[in-house]
Amino acid sequence: MKITKVEPFIVHLPLTSDSISDSTHSITHWGVVGAKITTSDGRSGYGFTGTHAHLASDRLITACIRDCYAPLLIGEDASDHSRLWRKLARNPALQWVGRAGITHLALAAIDVALWDIKAKAADQPLWSYLGGARTDRVEAYNTDIGWLSFGLADLLAGAARAVEEEGFSRLKIKVGHDDSNVDIARLSAVRERVGSGVRIAIDGNGKWDLPTCMRFCASARDLDIYWFEEPLWYDDVEGHAALARGTSIPIALGEQLYTVDAFRSFISAGAVSYVQPDVTRLGGITEYIQVADLALAHRLPVVPHAGEMSQVHVHLSYWHPASTILEYIPWIKDHFEEPIDVREGVYRRPEHPGAGTTVLESSFERYGKALA
Repeated sequence: MKITKVEPFIVHLPLTSDSISDSTHSITHWGVVGAKITTSDGRSGYGFTGTHAHLASDRLITACIRDCYAPLLIGEDASDHSRLWRKLARNPALQWVGRAGITHLALAAIDVALWDIKAKAADQPLWSYLGGARTDRVEAYNTDIGWLSFGLADLLAGAARAVEEEGFSRLKIKVGHDDSNVDIARLSAVRERVGSGVRIAIDGNGKWDLPTCMRFCASARDLDIYWFEEPLWYDDVEGHAALARGTSIPIALGEQLYTVDAFRSFISAGAVSYVQPDVTRLGGITEYIQVADLALAHRLPVVPHAGEMSQVHVHLSYWHPASTILEYIPWIKDHFEEPIDVREGVYRRPEHPGAGTTVLESSFERYGKALA
């Protein structure tokens, strides 16, 4: 399977709401930015990273794919993914300017596309190609009902709908107001509305400092919070470790970490309980597996962040023994040949060959953006 073509793409897809905000971001579209890789036997693999649909920076990613990685890939055997990952990730010139950020997002797209090709060539869904499912049930937690920009009435209505009509037993609510007491009031109202049987996680998106988090966690002690995600600045290992020691609420993080080494630092410091790798931020599936294995070695659960909106992660969650549950955000699911499918709060296992990343041609036509 010699690689004959590497074609970058940018697609900006609308959200399920006109716009959403958490404590640090506001967006109206989600960016699906990546590459279609074609081989000499006519197969095509798709891989992408997830962005805030900022066209200028999305074009930096596709330029890296087109101008830096594609020349290193043409003529190579697509099945040789381990060597190709290292060839790209450790290229001296690219390593000098990268190791995270744009180059790593571009690497993620390439790596996912190569895995997609390999699973398609084997005529197996990715979870089966990797060795088979180790469970018949991956629970979903619904993040799309809990944005910080939603008023209290909409927050309560969304939480009730997710639980009572859609069958979710897990929710995630965004926190991060300047006055953390506002968040306590919102969480208290949600807890009262959905009852004690629903697991509620929270996500701060790195907004607060350590004293604010300590005060908040003390006030939230009786709300039965399942985890506190990204309470502090993303790279603050010591702060997260101090918070973990100072509260009974488990700490979750990982969506902003680019390498297995970064995860190792947090795990070694006792700064994380729920490990949240993302194939779109790490160097694709190859590095995701390294992180998931690291978490397993420390007996920590893996709960992927849905930057790829769970198209790939549902395969990895069914396969990897450290996986427990998976985030659900349905923004882009209807733009793929086999969209993620959650019923009564549980992910259906994918059955199509590949990694679930084949974008519909109609979506390219309607939402695709020019590369320059």
